[in-house]
Amino acid sequence: MEKKYWKSLEERNGLPVENPGKMDEDASRSLLELINEEIADKPSSRRNFLKFAGFSFATVAIATSCKNPVNTAIPMLNKPEEVTPGMANYYASTYFDGQDYSSILVKVRDGRPIKVDGNDLSSFNHGGSSARVQGSVLSLYDDGGRFKAPMIGGLETTWNMMDLEVGKKLTEVAASGKQIVLLASTIISPSTRKVIAEFTAKYPTTKLVTFDPVSSSAIRQAHQELAGQAVIPDYHFENADVVVSFGADFLGTWLSPVEFSRRWATTRRLTEEKKNISKLFVVESCMSLTGANADVRLAVKPSQQAAVILNLYNEIAAANGGKTFTAPKTSVDVKKMATALLAAKGKSLVVNGINDPALQIITHAINFMLGNYGTTLDLGSTLNLRQGMDQEMETFVQDLEAGNVGAVMFYQSNPGYTYAESARILQNLKRIPLAVSFATAQDETSKACHYVCPDHHFLESWNDAEPKNGMYTLQQPTIRNIFNTRQVQDSLLKWSGSTSDYYTSLRKTWETDFFGKQSKYGSFNDFWNHSLQDGVFEPQLPEWSLASLNLAALDTAAVKAGSATVSADTELVFYENIALGNGSHSNNPWLMEMPDPISKVCWDNFAAMSPKMAEKLGIATGDVLYFENEKLEIPAFVQPGQADGTIGIAYGYGRSNTGKVADGTGINVYPYMKAVGGFRAFSLAVKEFRAIGNTYQLATTQMHHSMEGRPIVRETTLEEWQKKPAAGNELHEEAAKNNFTLYKEYEFAGHHWGMGIDLNACTGCSACVIGCQAENNVAVVGKEQVAMTRIMHWIRIDRYYSEDPENPSVYFQPLMCQHCDNAPCENVCPVSATNHSNEGLNQMAYNRCIGTKYCINNCPYKVRRFNWFRYATNDAFDYNQNSDLGRMVLNPDVTVRERGVVEKCSFCVQRIQEKKLLAKAENRMLQDGEILPACAQACPSGAIIFGDLNDPESRISKLYKNERNYHLLEEIHTLPSVGYLTKVRNREGGAEA
Repeated sequence: MEKKYWKSLEERNGLPVENPGKMDEDASRSLLELINEEIADKPSSRRNFLKFAGFSFATVAIATSCKNPVNTAIPMLNKPEEVTPGMANYYASTYFDGQDYSSILVKVRDGRPIKVDGNDLSSFNHGGSSARVQGSVLSLYDDGGRFKAPMIGGLETTWNMMDLEVGKKLTEVAASGKQIVLLASTIISPSTRKVIAEFTAKYPTTKLVTFDPVSSSAIRQAHQELAGQAVIPDYHFENADVVVSFGADFLGTWLSPVEFSRRWATTRRLTEEKKNISKLFVVESCMSLTGANADVRLAVKPSQQAAVILNLYNEIAAANGGKTFTAPKTSVDVKKMATALLAAKGKSLVVNGINDPALQIITHAINFMLGNYGTTLDLGSTLNLRQGMDQEMETFVQDLEAGNVGAVMFYQSNPGYTYAESARILQNLKRIPLAVSFATAQDETSKACHYVCPDHHFLESWNDAEPKNGMYTLQQPTIRNIFNTRQVQDSLLKWSGSTSDYYTSLRKTWETDFFGKQSKYGSFNDFWNHSLQDGVFEPQLPEWSLASLNLAALDTAAVKAGSATVSADTELVFYENIALGNGSHSNNPWLMEMPDPISKVCWDNFAAMSPKMAEKLGIATGDVLYFENEKLEIPAFVQPGQADGTIGIAYGYGRSNTGKVADGTGINVYPYMKAVGGFRAFSLAVKEFRAIGNTYQLATTQMHHSMEGRPIVRETTLEEWQKKPAAGNELHEEAAKNNFTLYKEYEFAGHHWGMGIDLNACTGCSACVIGCQAENNVAVVGKEQVAMTRIMHWIRIDRYYSEDPENPSVYFQPLMCQHCDNAPCENVCPVSATNHSNEGLNQMAYNRCIGTKYCINNCPYKVRRFNWFRYATNDAFDYNQNSDLGRMVLNPDVTVRERGVVEKCSFCVQRIQEKKLLAKAENRMLQDGEILPACAQACPSGAIIFGDLNDPESRISKLYKNERNYHLLEEIHTLPSVGYLTKVRNREGGAEA
């Protein structure tokens, strides 16, 4: 029986999908059809003819709008030496938002940063990035959300006046003996910590409190108790043959997903020399990106996880002759998981995303028994991310309420939104002498502060970072500050009485602390300039392993984990959204409109529940739920893979006082994420909830009936692939046998560009989607248009389910224009707007397109987008293309499309031409891998390969010769230039664990 794949429950069950809106009735009708309807029932009088002609011809002009928008420019009277109009400059820098880190490369055109990519010189991310890194450049030009000047009492002021007032109040607070608290998210900058130390020397009552909304303090606490170090180890997934994850979405949101994705992907690639892949077990409540990529996934309630972890520990301990503990019974059979781990001793890894020290201690004890410390876990180069300890935050709030705090300064911290009991902070800010916000953009906390000293955007700032012990990067400004802002470090130096600026302090730190750690450069200036150019400085670190454990800590943790936990009928689970993170990016329209990789919903959060639970309660997607005790009202979404008896809700939504995109979008659930036993909990037992009879429309990009029995997704198991490298791809051989045509075949004498995607390495993270949007000026259309299926993304990540809807297998497939050599779109366009280049590119001539949409109808892959409206300079679409500042992010190498034209992926032809011209100017051949489309450059796992099919030694040519390679819909002989490698899962001996 043929395996069935489905994109939605409606498709799986053969149910119709509701019409998303009345306007959608016109979605498949061309302009000619609308004109025909206009004249169908009208008498053919002279008056009606003239009236129709005037109306319809004007409509054609408006709909096609072939005229380019008027652009204005200011002549450069004194051109800087390093700026050549029309040529890009690239600056190595650092991205860190208090939670996520990446070493980056910033593309600057004519003084404007327009694109952020990963720095391939960094051993941290190797050139990869995330959707949030890709979208970060847009926040620079947020004219509606960013502060434009310092403010006192809500009114703009000067920096001199600000320094006078704040300096006076700091002196008064210090003299009173009360605390001056700098409340910040994690700080990984060595030079910034020195500035804080200098400030503390001036005001001795200063206290730094680190508060991370997404807390990992239990990991640090566990290592403090086990090994005497409050650290987070470095996780080497590339060395692990078996990985077990307990609620740690390391491919999506946990700790360092950009770094972890590439490491894990190296264990999933198959070559002639490498015949094995790693095995991934995932135990979780909500379907996460990591769970979707698992070989074996187990869905359990949060209250059941302790029993699973302790039973796994007992299995490992018993096999090692170690001490076991009394453990609650669990319905999960952990024996196969334990067997796989024991077979991979020293090459296995168990990770845990639960913020409970007891469960973290047990997890690390399992790793210790397996010999993983020193191989897959490194306590030498530890992660400096997520330094916050939840107890410190609780102590600060208590001190604030007790009147022990006289001044609070907020740096990259917004507890007015992210702290569960935010009113305890905001109300007390009104009665203390000094409350200062350093926020770059408006937020809930800054509204309650009398003083706002806006920080530069990170692309306007100097800084450095130490994401791991011994790994250093530099951050440099790529544009002069747009508004009247000032770096936090300069403010602190000013208030501490220093005559130095932060740039000088930064250089001094690198000279005294880092210059001596290398011998390559004899002078500091050479060292500084090369470090700034590369963006990274990475001296070698000694290896480290854990020799022993504090067994007393283990005994205590096991007793706590083994105590009976009462499982509630319903448990809320709070999780992090891939796009918005902790909510600090929620005013970014690119990220707000990015479809969630699992649910495919954007512009909202929702209450995800399992199909079984929804059927039992009679709840459908869109029904509004009300939780009685929590006073929470939120729409439901039926999500395959959600653990039965749990409801998953993403945090990061429901903002206020933030900006036009974020305000009022979704529901804020941070108030329900309170501390339990001193550590922030990400789950909550609920007693009563009900559907209240209202419905709410969620904007989803997930379509159905896309496969219709056709072999679009192809897969096999490792066991089958080892027997036959073409396993799962037999239809490719059959299509090749029937590969003949009466049409003349194209011949590409020079280059023939092609793309390949390894489905084993693709995690579905959607970094490519935002990378493409940033590079190609793809418009944001808003929730209403998304609901009408009019999203404009040039690349989408199709997500398919198979098997049991309660715990399905999940498959991701990036889909862009296939650049077919026999392109069905090209021979139906009446005005030849679609054409084929002599290098194999399917091209769009926008100024020819009149919007018939014949090409869309004739495209079997549905990868073309019709531009319904003029999204630029249109108040109806008030996003980044509707203001002069917002349009500064636009790439001048790519046309800004007017309304009424069809647009699609071009393989980033502007990048192809740029590299071709560069090679020609340097009188050399193009190198394989030199050209990177935006999607390939953004991909953190290296799943996307681009190159010249006419070069037999290129990576893309070799990929096409791989027996796993296939093309979509090969049977219709469109000859796509995009190939996919069949997905291989490691399921033998554990598919039903």
